[in-house]
Amino acid sequence: MTGPVFPIILRRMRGPLLAVITAYALGMVVLMAIPGVTDDGEPWRMTFLHAFYFLTYTAPTIGFGEIPHDYTDAQRFGYLVAIYLPVISWFYALVTIIGLVQDPFFRQAVTEARFQRQVRRIADPFWIVCGYGDTGALLVRSMTDRGVVVTVVDRDQSRIEDLATRGLRTFVPGLYGDANSTVTLNAAGLNLPNCQGVLSVTGDDHTNLHVAITVRLLRPSLRVLCRADHRSTAANMASFGTDHIINPFETFADRLALAITSPEMHRVFEWLSGMPNTPLVERPQPPKGRWLVCGYGRFGKAVCRQFDRIGAEYTVIEQMPERAGAPDEGTIHGKGTEAVTLREAGIESAAAVLAGTADDADNLSIVMTSRDLQPDLFLTARENQLANKPLFKAARLQLPVEPSYIIATRMLSLITAPLLPEFLRIARGFDRSWHARLAERIREVSGGVVPDIWTLEISESASPTVVDLRESGHEVRIRHIAIDPHGGGEGVNALLLLLVRSEGVVPLPDMEVVLEPGDRLLFCGTEDAHAQMNWTLFHRNTLRFLVTGEQRPDGIVWRWLARRRNAA
Repeated sequence: MTGPVFPIILRRMRGPLLAVITAYALGMVVLMAIPGVTDDGEPWRMTFLHAFYFLTYTAPTIGFGEIPHDYTDAQRFGYLVAIYLPVISWFYALVTIIGLVQDPFFRQAVTEARFQRQVRRIADPFWIVCGYGDTGALLVRSMTDRGVVVTVVDRDQSRIEDLATRGLRTFVPGLYGDANSTVTLNAAGLNLPNCQGVLSVTGDDHTNLHVAITVRLLRPSLRVLCRADHRSTAANMASFGTDHIINPFETFADRLALAITSPEMHRVFEWLSGMPNTPLVERPQPPKGRWLVCGYGRFGKAVCRQFDRIGAEYTVIEQMPERAGAPDEGTIHGKGTEAVTLREAGIESAAAVLAGTADDADNLSIVMTSRDLQPDLFLTARENQLANKPLFKAARLQLPVEPSYIIATRMLSLITAPLLPEFLRIARGFDRSWHARLAERIREVSGGVVPDIWTLEISESASPTVVDLRESGHEVRIRHIAIDPHGGGEGVNALLLLLVRSEGVVPLPDMEVVLEPGDRLLFCGTEDAHAQMNWTLFHRNTLRFLVTGEQRPDGIVWRWLARRRNAA
């Protein structure tokens, strides 16, 4: 942060201002010192007001004439000096102003001041996103599409400039600055009461760790969600209570193991935690045979740990096995981009290949070479740069690995539907037939796209109509809030996934359950269903009609008449 704008202006303009003041003072002394003659031959001198007025209209080269009397030659000679001094000083001031406006330091200060004003004007709850790379861009777009207000901080100025050209649904203030700085985070709104939390998705683990520590110390009540590419960083964040830590490599490895052992549950997982309004994807089931893991970095290690857990067979291909700590037994030395290396690893008998290096070109080369050698292989590859997505799409991978997409979708679900991780954890405990039925029900209500996920709470602020009807003696059941009043009594396109209340947690509860204060419900469905349920929860007459069948006129006057009638 560069500091306030006004002190910078005063510091840079100190010399020019002093020069202008001095020039005006000397000029006025000259004007008042030289005597003149009136038309009647009487001597006269300029007063302080006349001298200041004269310089005011002559120094900017406007000109006005000789007033209040014609000047003598002595006056004209002296006045030339009085005029040119302010003109020169003004020229010096203008050159300084032009230099100040072009100074990057000053322009950054102006930008920061404007950003802080924009943040202070935010009236709704908002989130701070630290990092606007591939992950941050996906996350910000998804959040704004769902009506979530965000501010952005990134140390790359070109990314902040790109933020203004993204065509987002709502305006997003962005600041070029270092998220390691407490001053930067406070400027982004960390100290404001309507700040809901911080999402740190930079590509630097140290920065993400520093952000998590800063939030925990300055605003311990706020939620903080962080990206962590190293297991040691994740463990460090967990030690001081970071709310959610997303490691894209560990997350994908867990999903891959789930896809191998329980494909139906993996399908549910993908559909519920995907990017909303994208098509539901039916991916082929990963095989249970031997895998070739190309690259034994952080990603390769995470996958191999999961393979060890589920008992899957694999062969590691690593260019620097000693440095990477690859297993001594069975590891093949090489990159995997050459046919000879893949043959040495036994690609003819392998069932799948995972290209997991940190270089997209190498990963694509591994995929293409593997397909040439064994066309029926199950292929998956790590996509490091979102800009290369068209290339990976053209490679026709059975299971692409998109770290940016994994992090963005996970964080989005944690923000908009905090109960989703609990539901997915519980759902893993059921059998394959239960998973298959659940997937079919999700498909039915979603309309062929990744469903919207939302959480409802039964409380005075979140669902006032339910509370009002309960206080008037009516039982409000779950099905009542899930009916479309304009659809002839049909339910909205939504599926209740989870009911959480003090007595316990119920997955896929019966719709006849009576709602109680404090209940929290997790739904999935279409955006229209979400909007309709929100209308029902906040519109008195709608829910009363759905519960009792009674339809009353609504409005201030009708409610006043009803109170008068009840009082009588």
